[in-house]
Amino acid sequence: MEATGRNRKLVPDQHLVEKLTEKRQMDSQVQKDTESEMEMDIARTFEDMMRVPVQFYRSIGEDIYAHRSTSPWRSLLLHIYLYAGFINFNLLVIGELVFFYKSIQDFETIRLAIAVAPCIGFSLVADFKQLAMVYYKQTLIKLLDELEEMHPKTLERQRAYRMADFERTMKRVINIFTFLCLAYTTTFSFYPALKASVKFNFLGYETFDRNFGFLIWFPFDATSSNLVYWIVYWIIAHGAYLAGIAFLCADLLLIVVITQICMHFSYISMRLEEHPCEPGRDKENVEFLVWIIRYHDKCLILCEHVNSLYNFSLLLNFLMASMQICFIAFQVTESTVEVIIIYCIFLMTSMVQVFLVCYYGDTLIATSLQVGDAAYNQKWFQCGKTYCQMLKMLIMRSQKPASIRPPTFPPISLVTYMKVISMSYQFFALLRTTYSDN
Repeated sequence: MEATGRNRKLVPDQHLVEKLTEKRQMDSQVQKDTESEMEMDIARTFEDMMRVPVQFYRSIGEDIYAHRSTSPWRSLLLHIYLYAGFINFNLLVIGELVFFYKSIQDFETIRLAIAVAPCIGFSLVADFKQLAMVYYKQTLIKLLDELEEMHPKTLERQRAYRMADFERTMKRVINIFTFLCLAYTTTFSFYPALKASVKFNFLGYETFDRNFGFLIWFPFDATSSNLVYWIVYWIIAHGAYLAGIAFLCADLLLIVVITQICMHFSYISMRLEEHPCEPGRDKENVEFLVWIIRYHDKCLILCEHVNSLYNFSLLLNFLMASMQICFIAFQVTESTVEVIIIYCIFLMTSMVQVFLVCYYGDTLIATSLQVGDAAYNQKWFQCGKTYCQMLKMLIMRSQKPASIRPPTFPPISLVTYMKVISMSYQFFALLRTTYSDN
């Protein structure tokens, strides 16, 4: 009876414990939701928007904000690390070029030349992008400083700019492209060592295959011993990482900058369309339009800075991309399954990279053209003659859209992407036909 009584007394205690546990879990969830809402209510700084490209650049020794650094020794060490990395990387590129030259001498090894060609193209584009960043460093600093000055600082202004929508799209694009780019360099770098390790340690192979992920000519035997092999292997892996980051970050920086400029164009359009144009308040209307015109002109100047930074590197990018996609597609149709998988990642990276540049170029054109439409859609007929004349000049200027313009190329848009893919297919068809005939 006593045991039964004790058990009965324990029952409400257990229910009490369960209720307390549930209450704590609910309180914890409420606290997390509250913290999440508080984070959403915190104004985003320009540094927050720039965080991903800045951090990746620093991982290879490039500091975009080195002019603001308070530690000269840290800046010096980063410069040494950057230059040492690029010297190593360019020596590897020379090795690839020598391998390519030796391979095209004989038809039996022509497929090896085709296999290394996309890697050479990728490396040259990465090299040129980094050189452009160094050569136009002052233009880049000026561009980022002006964008930071124009960035909406308060949460209220950021909501007016609809910054959260622009940032959400930008983050998704950055995550996808970063994953693909790093997946390509990681797969090429580490797949041979991983494959050899599995075969040697788990499948009972007697020898460890000392292969590299990239086809490079060396003036010495890079597989003569384990020590030499692994030293060379990690040198190649670092060179591949540096190339991937240099290639990736230039485009991430372009995405962030174009997103910011499009946000400003969109805000100008919204303010123009929402302006009441009240009759009898000509002075206020003219002052508003003067502010809009100056704001619009500043955005157009920022676009010219972007063109100064990217015009030649994007020209080389598109030319190389056409050849890369062609050679990669050929490898996919003429190789084993494992090689096909690796080169499919490379193919997706190349196609997505070209698409993103063209997509943001197209978005820039569209948002800048909206300014003229918004100006026409307001109730301008209620305003004075001076206001209408100024508005007419703004509409005329907006008919020439802001754009990214590589030399000899039309302004970059989704039409450009179609042309690059079409050119790649033509090269691929020619290469496939020539190879099949021989």
